[in-house]
Amino acid sequence: MCGRYLFTEAESEDIRNIVNDIENRMGEGTVKLGEIFPTDRVPVLIAQKDTVQPDLLTWGFPGFRGKSVVINARSETAHEKPMFRNSLVYRRCIIPSTGFFEWGPVITESSKVKYGEEVPDGDSQISLWQQPASKKSKKQKYLFNLPGEEALYMAGLYNVFEGENRFVILTTKANSSVVEVHNRMPLVLRKDLIDDWLLNDDLVSEILLESPTLKKVAV
Repeated sequence: MCGRYLFTEAESEDIRNIVNDIENRMGEGTVKLGEIFPTDRVPVLIAQKDTVQPDLLTWGFPGFRGKSVVINARSETAHEKPMFRNSLVYRRCIIPSTGFFEWGPVITESSKVKYGEEVPDGDSQISLWQQPASKKSKKQKYLFNLPGEEALYMAGLYNVFEGENRFVILTTKANSSVVEVHNRMPLVLRKDLIDDWLLNDDLVSEILLESPTLKKVAV
């Protein structure tokens, strides 16, 4: 799952432009920077009148139980799920970031996962009080981003709940650059696919297969 990501403007001109756009319209200080958590209201790119526009959306669809939110959707099955299928057709979005976090084992030669192994995993749901693994569990926190790129863009879906726009991040099977840490990864898109994902319905099924190689740093 993807349960945390980073949104900072110092490293990325694209992120600075998104922040400036929103704050020019909504007021200075309206954009949260730093580590982003589920239920935060954050910048997301959406299609408005055939153009790409940043807006503030809340991370997480309301869950089936009172104290939980659905934060991820599996890209392979989103078209089948009542919660996601209409959004996949009509309400796609892009979540800009400067990398996403994942918690996993301290990687050694003996602990490496063979690419192709997969652990069953449903759409990610997180309790509002749930925290990542503590130090006692001997989990390492990793930051993933795209080599040579200042920003990392994740594909998502959004919908309206009680008048509030809320989004989930699409995930896909982890490729060889992520699988040592987790069996799932966000659906990461190259910058040149942003317009296609948001505006071109004919390319959606093809873009759902994207899986670029990422780099990780222990943090």
